[in-house]
Parts: sequence; structure tokens; C-alpha cells
Amino acid sequence: MTVLGIDPGLANTGYGVVARRGMRFVARDGGVIATPANTPLEQRLATIFEAVDALLVEHAPEAVALEDLFFGQNARSAFAVGQARGVVMLAAGRRGVPCSSYTPQQVKQAVCGTGRAAKDQVARMVMTMLGLPDQPLPDHATDALAVGVCHANHAPLAAVIAR
Repeated sequence: MTVLGIDPGLANTGYGVVARRGMRFVARDGGVIATPANTPLEQRLATIFEAVDALLVEHAPEAVALEDLFFGQNARSAFAVGQARGVVMLAAGRRGVPCSSYTPQQVKQAVCGTGRAAKDQVARMVMTMLGLPDQPLPDHATDALAVGVCHANHAPLAAVIAR
């Protein structure tokens, strides 16, 4: 199974392509789709859409996994994240790739065994699970790889339950 993990954001959308082969995980790709702050919103969203569409074509994942919105204190940034999530889901929908969402706590639980893990702990576990020599930079790429691992862990059980 190959999963495109996404850590959505308007300024920086992290992505990570994770493949699961039996009990092993492999990172196929990872990085950040960056959009400049002085660019009109519609152009920023178009950039995210086009980049995600290109990743879907290049890697042909069976699923897209997105990190859920976390509102915190700033509603404005939550709306921007929601718009980025929307264009990612649009790109996946146009390619017929199913999407799943996971809360930050679910991702941390899947990767570290606790939903309260610190960012550096998640990064170390992603490195270990994927056999990476160094931490993927920036953090958004690491988070996206963690979301991909989370989905790859949940997908077999979800398939059994669905039957």
C-alpha cells in the first residue's frame, strides 16, 4: 500500500509518500509545498492543488491521509488550513483516490504509542520507522510522513471492519 500523507497549510503544506510492505514502511518522497504570503489566495490554493495533483500522478497512491484541523486560538489560520485541505481533497477526488483524516492525537498514537508525544519524539519515531538517516526537514514534511504511517497502520483494520 502506498499513501500520500498531507500536513495541510496555506503557507506550507507538508507531504510524505509512505509505502507499506508487510510490516515495513518506506519513505518514497517528502517535502513541502510553499506558497508566498504576498500571493493572492486563489493562486496559493491553485499552487497547492497543482503540486498535489502532480504527486498523485507521480506516485499513484491508494489513499490520501490528511491531518485534521486543529483550531487552537486562531480561527483565521484554521480557515486557511481548511481551504488547503479542501484543494487537497479536490485533487484526490478528481483522481479517484480516497481520503482519510486523522487528528494530531491519532497520528501521535499511531507513531509513538501516545497521543501526547512531543514533536521531537514524533520526528525520531518517523526516522526510525522509515529507516531515514536524518530527520526530514522541515517539520511539515515529518508530520506528513507521520500521517502517512498512521493511515498505513489503520488501513488494514479499517478494511476488515468495512467488510
